[in-house]
Amino acid sequence: MKLFKTLGLAATFAVSLLSLPATAQSALNEILSTGTLKVGTTGDWNPMSVRDPATNSYKGYDIDVMTQLAADLGVELEMVPTDWKTLVNGVVAGNYHMTGSASISPARLKAAGYSDSYIAVEILPFTTADKADRFDGWESINKGEVKVATTLGTTFEKSVRAWFPNAEIIVVDAPARGFQEVLAGRADAFITSNIEGSTLLEKFPNLRQVEVGTARAPTPIAMLLPQTDQVWINYVNSWIELKKAQGFFETTAAKWGL
Repeated sequence: MKLFKTLGLAATFAVSLLSLPATAQSALNEILSTGTLKVGTTGDWNPMSVRDPATNSYKGYDIDVMTQLAADLGVELEMVPTDWKTLVNGVVAGNYHMTGSASISPARLKAAGYSDSYIAVEILPFTTADKADRFDGWESINKGEVKVATTLGTTFEKSVRAWFPNAEIIVVDAPARGFQEVLAGRADAFITSNIEGSTLLEKFPNLRQVEVGTARAPTPIAMLLPQTDQVWINYVNSWIELKKAQGFFETTAAKWGL
C-alpha cells in the first residue's frame, strides 16, 4: 500500500512539473539561434539615428554602435522602425531585442530594463533668429504668450509640461518634431538635447540657442532592454565595458561630433 501511495505522489509531482510554464528563453539565445539582432530605432534623432526614406537605410552614432554589437555577436543587424511613444512597448512586446540610445527615466524603468550608460546629454531651449530677443533665460519661456512645441511620447514632452506650465504647449505626433513647428512659425521655442541641438544649428541657420546660462536635466543615455532578461542585460553590459576600455565609444562619438 505504501508503494502505491509513493508511486501516486510521484506521478502527481511529475504532472505538476509538466504543468509549470517553461523558463523564458533569453534574447541572447534567440539572437544567436536566428542569426539576427533586432534593434528598435526612431530614425529621427540626428546624429544618433537618422533614416533615409528614399533607401530605408539608417546612419548615425547609434547605428555604428549597433553594427559593432551585431558584428561582435556574429549576427546580422535588423533595424526595426518605431517611434518615441511606442519605444518601450516594442521592447516589452518583443518586437525587437533592444533599442538604440534612449534617456534613462523613472517612467521607462517601470516597464523596461536599461544597459549601463555610455554617453550623456543635457537639455537646452532653442528658437528662431527673429524671436531670439524675446528670450533671455528659462523663465522667459514660461509665459502665456509663448508657444512651446514638443513631440508626443518623448522625455522632452514631460520636461516641457513641467518646466513651462504657463506657456501654451503644442504637442505633435511623430514623425513630426517640435523643431519643425518652430521653423514653420507655428511655435516660438522647443527644447532638445545638446547633441541634437548642435546638429540642428548647423543644418538650419535660422535657429538660435536661447541663452539660459545653465543647461537642464543632465541625463545618462543607455539602451532599453527586456526588464527580466538578466542574461541578455549582462551580455550587453559586459560588451559596453569592453568597448569603453578599447576606446570604441569615444572614437564613435568623435566621428559624429559628440
